[in-house]
Amino acid sequence: MAKLEGKTALITGASRGIGLAIAQRFAAEGAAVALCASRAGAHGGLRGTLEEAVAGIEARGAKAVGLACDLSDAAARADLVARAEAALGPLDILVNNAAASRVQLPSEVSTEHRSWMFELNVNAPVDLAQQVLPGMRRRGSGWILNISSATSNQPAVPYRDSPQAAHVVTAYGATKAALDRYTQGLAHEVAGDGVFINTLAPESIVLTSGAEYVRDIARRNPDMLEPVEMMAQAALELCSGRHVGQVTYSRRFLHSIAGFVYSLDGQQRLGDAFLPGDPDAPGA
Repeated sequence: MAKLEGKTALITGASRGIGLAIAQRFAAEGAAVALCASRAGAHGGLRGTLEEAVAGIEARGAKAVGLACDLSDAAARADLVARAEAALGPLDILVNNAAASRVQLPSEVSTEHRSWMFELNVNAPVDLAQQVLPGMRRRGSGWILNISSATSNQPAVPYRDSPQAAHVVTAYGATKAALDRYTQGLAHEVAGDGVFINTLAPESIVLTSGAEYVRDIARRNPDMLEPVEMMAQAALELCSGRHVGQVTYSRRFLHSIAGFVYSLDGQQRLGDAFLPGDPDAPGA
């Protein structure tokens, strides 16, 4: 039996990249999926649209719906879970993947941009969790997965040994550190209610259409790469198991459970937790 047969899932930031990969992997395991993106149609020259993402999943025989929502707007996201449940029924799984960053020196990031990042990267995931938790707790079953980032870690002293660009993602990393801590608190609160809440981050760089700027770095340092399938598989395992309160990373989590990585359609075993990324692969 497929791991998510009969389950329903809402995945944000799902028109491309990691979010879409997770939606595709979940659908391949039997889930009906609601894909949320900031808008319908093309966006900023990036490959892939919400409509194309939904159509691709439906073409493989799974149920999928697309929901456009600006998650940085509290009023706009206030009924997102209700919209998803109107289309799919009660939600079993919530994956908070949507996020935004601004690459800038921490001494120069404006209040406006800090507020925008915290609204989308922290407040939106918390709001959606608060919307979905009452039903999950009432049913005694549910999974919430917040997608984080290694940038939440503090740069190591001496700073010359830290990644060269660590300081320019400080504001983004601060939002992810806040999300990690809130995730652990929520997991603690609902422990024993049958709801499993965790945080997952890529161990390495995942080349997506929104991260083309790091491709040259990846070519020079291929060991810093991981395939998008790694994150999708780790997300699947966390959203079908009984792990709780984890702030973990794709490779080390899969290694800890001796897990394998599969293609997004679930038809091919690609390797184990040491599966390398390809710096010349098209962005997801």
